[in-house]
Amino acid sequence: MAAPATLRVTADGTLTWDSHQVRCALGRGGIVPDKREGDGGTPVGRFPLRRVFYRPDRIDTPVTELPVQALSEQDGWCDDPANPMYNQLISKPFDASYEDMWRADHLYDMVVELGYNDDPVVPGRGSAIFLHVAQPDYAPTEGCVALRRDDLRDLLRVCASGAVLEVMPPA
Repeated sequence: MAAPATLRVTADGTLTWDSHQVRCALGRGGIVPDKREGDGGTPVGRFPLRRVFYRPDRIDTPVTELPVQALSEQDGWCDDPANPMYNQLISKPFDASYEDMWRADHLYDMVVELGYNDDPVVPGRGSAIFLHVAQPDYAPTEGCVALRRDDLRDLLRVCASGAVLEVMPPA
């Protein structure tokens, strides 16, 4: 397996890699050049695929060369800009605001951590920007990019270290 040079996302809700093209959901705020916490925007830029999380009680381990980690009921992602753990995986209980990674719906059954606002972390610039499973109707996300589960599984099969998601600015 080799990492695709780039996975490209366009404002029309399309994600392409190699010769594949699939539909995707974007943030309710559209694609934004200046991401802020809570704006619902999907940030413009090039983001490495860091690691894959999955719900072991719901799906098999995804096949990929990216690092893979099973989620647990204690996993969350800090979205409180005032907390030192902002935009990082945390364990619950947690004394600040966080995104629950062990969701009742199926959106995080398989989720890819994107290298957005993590090197360095800048408080207020946005957190929990992932590539994850879309709602059946492709409803907008809170800023993530979301794919049909089978499309995400197919994409991960060809991903390795060095894979990058590029979110293109609107034309």
